[in-house]
Amino acid sequence: MNDLVHLAIIMDGNGRWAKRQEKERSFGHKEGAKKVREITKYVSKMGINYLTLYAFSTENWNRPKAEVSVLMKLLSKYLHSEIPTLLENNIRFDVIGDMSKFSSTLQHEIAYAKEKTAHCTGLTQVLAINYGARDEIVRAVNKSLHVKGNITQEILESHLDTAGMPPVDLLVRTGGDCRLSNFLLWQAAYAELFFSKTLWPDFSVGELETIVSEYAQAERRFGGVILG
Repeated sequence: MNDLVHLAIIMDGNGRWAKRQEKERSFGHKEGAKKVREITKYVSKMGINYLTLYAFSTENWNRPKAEVSVLMKLLSKYLHSEIPTLLENNIRFDVIGDMSKFSSTLQHEIAYAKEKTAHCTGLTQVLAINYGARDEIVRAVNKSLHVKGNITQEILESHLDTAGMPPVDLLVRTGGDCRLSNFLLWQAAYAELFFSKTLWPDFSVGELETIVSEYAQAERRFGGVILG
């Protein structure tokens, strides 16, 4: 059976879900935020160490300004409202991505949420916000330029946003698309990939449980051969 240490999820389908309900896209994002709480609480009880959620990509700035504004407000609201839930469930909060693009107020709220949950020892919930894997790798390379000699994999990894975190074991994408969309390209090099047609607001604990069960049966070779 495979140990599941790091689970990553691309939470796709909020806008399409809202459209099917004949609602504004913002309604889908709000429902998607509720699903984050449900799934995070469940994962925290599974004994998984890290849950990384793709919340806002570097490319998402290209969406209509009104939608971006809604997403920023939702993020701010989430940072305020979820701290009690995180503390109650012994969940530590962290982020990856380029925080410099956010307002000083939002940066402060992010730092506050990290500080308030820093003592928690259970699951670490990581929000990928203003995150893109290519951007992350470029930033890591630039941070490594002071190193004398060749830049090794270990040196580069130490400058990634995920420095100190284990690699991704299982990556799930909801919404029906079968692509990684610039998410954790380095960290998911040997991850098991599962693509669900379910739109994120409809994604259930039961479906995640089924995916995790299938993951447990996967033969992970990491480029090698399993003998016997």
